[in-house]
Amino acid sequence: MADQLIRATAADGGIRAVSLISTRLTEEARQRHQLSYVATAALGRTMSAGLLLASSMKKEGSRVNIRVKGNGPLKGLLVDAGLDGTVRGYVANPSIELPPNSLGKLDVGGAVGSEGFLYVVRDIGYGYPYSSTVELVSGEIGDDITHYLATSEQTPSALLLGVFVGAQGVTAAGGLLLQVMPKAARDEQLVATLESRISKLSGFTPLLRQGKGLPDILEELLGDLGLVIFPDIQMLRFHCPCSFSRVLGALKLLGEDELQDMIEKDNGAEATCEFCGEVYRADSEQLAQLIDELRAESVQC
Repeated sequence: MADQLIRATAADGGIRAVSLISTRLTEEARQRHQLSYVATAALGRTMSAGLLLASSMKKEGSRVNIRVKGNGPLKGLLVDAGLDGTVRGYVANPSIELPPNSLGKLDVGGAVGSEGFLYVVRDIGYGYPYSSTVELVSGEIGDDITHYLATSEQTPSALLLGVFVGAQGVTAAGGLLLQVMPKAARDEQLVATLESRISKLSGFTPLLRQGKGLPDILEELLGDLGLVIFPDIQMLRFHCPCSFSRVLGALKLLGEDELQDMIEKDNGAEATCEFCGEVYRADSEQLAQLIDELRAESVQC
């Protein structure tokens, strides 16, 4: 099934629900960064979380950055997700691998670490971005994002994130975000009902692996609460806007002396995008052209 996101409401608008499948984009990230099993799970969960958070933004071009910096051997990760359904990200130590945790699952919490911070930046497309920092709860990503929503945005939320990765790569990944709107948050019975239903789920990827679609999952959870699924389906993809022209622009900022040194010592320059792993190479002639441009600009000044 293609990577996609759907939105819904329930309880007369008192509940906001967003659910997504991110299998293909998580697999692309795994291949691009040559991620280990546990690194794939950590990055995949965070990319899904980023897309879920970005889905509530209104202005075109809005984006969410999530940085996780824990005391575990993964050494942190960064995700950039947009309202347009694009996402990218990377981990600091992509090859780290750990034994399964006590539940027999990938030990994302052990890889990330339970001590550290979660940084969330919301760029709404104008003005200064809104940033927030919270301490990590477990390093499992889902718990930490839920804690962020409760403390920084004061929104009671339930979040499920999952990535199933095996010898053949990522075969299931996605997530679900349920939020109780302010007018419904006073309904203690409604909140208790949601908490009970979420707690009974064994995870999100088991539902996908059973062949259930996003509407099926939402129907099981909220079907008796006046569920309304919006007809628009948003397609999702791994995308990085890096380009060779941007790399040349960055090299040009190094200045004439540094560019000349690269020509003499390395016969060119090489740069790798952290977000997508794309490698760009500029030869001596291209660097010499940058030097000519710098000299021409200097004369004009």
